[in-house]
Parts: sequence; structure tokens; C-alpha cells
Amino acid sequence: MQPPILLNIGGSMYETTADTLTQREPGSLLASVAMHSGGAHGLPTTTEGAVFVDRDGELFRHVLNWLRDGAVPTLADAEYRQLLREAEYYRLPGLIDCIHERIEDDRLESSSEAELTRKDVIKCIQADKVRFRGVNLSGLDLSKLDLSEVDFSCGCIEETKFSFAKLHKAKFGEVQASRSSFHNANLRECEFVGANLQGSNLDRANLQSANLQDACLIKCSFIETDLRSAHLQSADLTGANLTGANLEGANLKGAKLSGSNLQGANLQRAYLREVDLRETQLTGAKLGGANLLGAIR
Repeated sequence: MQPPILLNIGGSMYETTADTLTQREPGSLLASVAMHSGGAHGLPTTTEGAVFVDRDGELFRHVLNWLRDGAVPTLADAEYRQLLREAEYYRLPGLIDCIHERIEDDRLESSSEAELTRKDVIKCIQADKVRFRGVNLSGLDLSKLDLSEVDFSCGCIEETKFSFAKLHKAKFGEVQASRSSFHNANLRECEFVGANLQGSNLDRANLQSANLQDACLIKCSFIETDLRSAHLQSADLTGANLTGANLEGANLKGAKLSGSNLQGANLQRAYLREVDLRETQLTGAKLGGANLLGAIR
């Protein structure tokens, strides 16, 4: 039977085995300690025969548990970052990867949790001027509410329901709104400049004169949506479904329409200069008076 290895980590004593220190992370500093018990590991030894490491003694229990059974504790973000420094010092790539995954998982979980409830929003919109700028409202059901002229800019409204809501002149600039539902909503004259609406449902919504310049509208659904005079310059409509949409007088200069469906859409007097229409479905679309100068067909 192998004799135990004594470790003094910042004044905290630990007793373990060579197998524990070498099997999971064979290239680590601690594996070197186990394999060079005579002192070739370059670390000092106390009078009690323990290898001394000037690191955080309390956090080392997590390091040792990782080496024993691959366990990663549940910690706060700041503690994970402290443990990450310890893992980097001890040269434990497996633990480093797991900590990074935990930090990222926690970040994603916190970003998907709304900061307010529907009741909170209702209380706020009773005020004279409402701003939810930069606020996380992801996952809330805000259907049928009157949210006209509300500022949601730079916020996170992923998978949020705005169905049948009144959003006239609301501001959504630079929002993260993927997979949200705006079907049948009144979005007339709204601002969506630079917004990410990927995968969202805007069927039969009123987007007359709305500004969607540079917006990410990949795989969005605009079935029978009113987009008359809408600003869609440089918007990414790759794979979007615009079947039966009304785009009369809309500005689509430089928009990406690859794989989009415009069957039966009204594109009369639309501005389609420099648009690549080669992979766009246009069966039954009305193009009378459309500006197609420089468009690729």
C-alpha cells in the first residue's frame, strides 16, 4: 500500500494518495508532486514532511474533489473565477474546461430570466413615459397590452409574446428578440434598427413605415404582414417567409433575400436596387413599378 502524501496548502493540511494526484490530470503540478516525492517537483517541504504550496487552502478541497471523482461544485460566479485561478496554477485543463462551461451556463441562464413580471410591466406603462431600455423581459407574455411609444432599445426580449399588442412608435433598436411573437401586433412606425429578430413570428402584424434597417430577420415569418413603406435597407431576410406580405413602396436596397419566400407578395413601387433575387421565390408577386436597377434576377 502506498504511503499517503501530505499537502500543506496555504496552512491547510490535506492527506491524499499518489493515484488521486496522477490519474485524472497526469500532466498537472500535483501529479509531478506525486511522482517526485523526493523533492524534484521544486516545492518546499515542511518539517512534518508535507509538501507546501502557497495557494488558497479552502479552495483546494474543490481541486482535490475534482481529482478524486471529477466533481465540480456549485458556486457563485466570483467563486468560480477564484477556483479557475487555482486550476490554472495547478495546470488542470479538465477542471479549467468544466469551470468555463459552468460560467457560460450560468450566464445564459441569467440572461434568459426576465427581470420583471407582466404585472410589473403593467404598473410601469401607467406612467407618463415608459423606458425599458436595456431591461431583460425575455419569456414574458405581454400580449394585448398597450405599449405604444415604449422604449425597449438594447434590451433582451427573447421568446417574448407581443401578440395583438399595441406598439405604435415603440423603440426596439439593437434589441435581442429572437424567437419572439409579434403576430397581429400594431408595430406601425416602430424602430428596429440593428435588432436581432431571428426566427420571430410577425404574421399579419402592421409594420407600416417601420424602420428595420440592418435588422437580423433570418427565418422570420411575415405571412400577410403589412410592410408598406417599411425601411428594410441592408436587412438580412435570409430564409424569411413573406408569403402574401404587402411591401408596396418598401425600401429593400441591399437587403439579403436568399432563400426567402415572396410568393403572392405585393412589391409594387418597392425599392429593390442591388438586391440579389436569384434564390428568392417570387411566384405570383406583384412587381409593377418596382425599382429593380442593379438587381440580380
